[in-house]
Amino acid sequence: MNSPFAIVIFGATGDLAQNKLIPALFSLFKQSLLPEDFFVVGFSRRDYSDDEFRDHFGELLEKPEWSDFSKHLYYQNGDFTKEKGYLELIKKLNSFDKQMGACITRFFYLATPPENYETILNFLSSTKLSEGCGQESNKWTRVIIEKPFGKDLETAIALDEKLSKIFEEKQIFRVDHYLGKETLQNMLAFRFANGIFEPTWNKEYIDHVQITLSEKNGVEKRGKFFDGVGMLRDVGQNHLMQLIAAVIMGQPKSFTKEDLRDARANAIKAINCIEPSEVSKYVVRGQYEGYREEKDVLPNSNTETFTAFKFNTNSEKLEGIPFYVRAGKKMPKDEVTISIVFIQTCHILFKEYGCPEVGNVLTIKIQPDEGIYLRVIAKKPGSKLALETVDMHFTYEESFKTKGIEAYEKVLIDIFSGDQMLFSRSDELASSWKFITKILEGWASESESGLKHYKSETWGPKEADELIEKDGRKWL
Repeated sequence: MNSPFAIVIFGATGDLAQNKLIPALFSLFKQSLLPEDFFVVGFSRRDYSDDEFRDHFGELLEKPEWSDFSKHLYYQNGDFTKEKGYLELIKKLNSFDKQMGACITRFFYLATPPENYETILNFLSSTKLSEGCGQESNKWTRVIIEKPFGKDLETAIALDEKLSKIFEEKQIFRVDHYLGKETLQNMLAFRFANGIFEPTWNKEYIDHVQITLSEKNGVEKRGKFFDGVGMLRDVGQNHLMQLIAAVIMGQPKSFTKEDLRDARANAIKAINCIEPSEVSKYVVRGQYEGYREEKDVLPNSNTETFTAFKFNTNSEKLEGIPFYVRAGKKMPKDEVTISIVFIQTCHILFKEYGCPEVGNVLTIKIQPDEGIYLRVIAKKPGSKLALETVDMHFTYEESFKTKGIEAYEKVLIDIFSGDQMLFSRSDELASSWKFITKILEGWASESESGLKHYKSETWGPKEADELIEKDGRKWL
């Protein structure tokens, strides 16, 4: 990104801006990956001056490069629901254009709770902020939306219609930072650049797939946002769907933006939905003990902090293979993994010596310690023939002496360069919301009866174990 730009962060005093966006921009600045001239404008309700906004970012202030970076930070006080702040923002952005002697690219980043999206979009349109500074500069205007994109299929479609009336698809960046994770991107290279794996990536060789997204913490300070949203909406419709799509998707026609997005969209579309009447059979809904005592959580809340579900796909290569997915808070550790469990065949030749219960497993670890692990069966040292599993592993930090670029740094680089490859398209969202909405409809009919409670630092309610064990399998 060599050209000057201005990025407006709506909700600039919130957690996302403070913990992710500003640190990512600061890191890009330190790596000399930003142009000489750029302007970051925080837009929020707090009555800050530019200097007070620059002092808002805690330990970053102690970094030696912060002084130079902070000169690029500005602040605009404004209520999302009132026009005044937007009109003042126009004056500020116009002053940057005047300083540069040209209309510069404008990015509008909605780092706010989803309920603010429609209001902000309406004012971007009515004040003509969405049109840039004139002279057909709207072609350089971008809008960035954070997940969750709606709360069900109906609201997602409404949000998409709103966006499409104001911006063209090429101007819309729907952020799921999991797509910026090095390992998730590397999974595509791993599958399609290595000739030894893709030939076995099918129902003839794969027994089942497990996906786990576990968080050690509870809702912490997010009670007000999380309660009423729940785990399924918070990570299911976006993060989990992207992990699932990475397994199901076929080889793209090319490694270009639209071909990759086509492959991803087709993969999500191929997921067989769980009908509302079948939800109690294939989906588990849990809540950790003590959740209802958390700050900003309703005392009678039925919001789930854990979910597990089983489904399959009508993808030709993977048709009929069961997928087991679980995600929850207050789990034993922070971990995100995809495990491809291959059909156990060693008993054919070695049945009299005994085979490990689970044979070959390919595990892609998204976080922490991003890497790829392959479990193989080997002879145990000794005079007798005995078989045991061993792990072959690769991690970014060990192999490349770096963990790679942080997800939000990658997200911002692609936004600034106009590359939409790692951003969700509207048809992807529609298919994923269709799957999630059917589960929500099933839960609505269950009321509280379907909510299972579990203790902190466990892997969820016992029903999650039963979900997979009734098929003769176990969570890894």
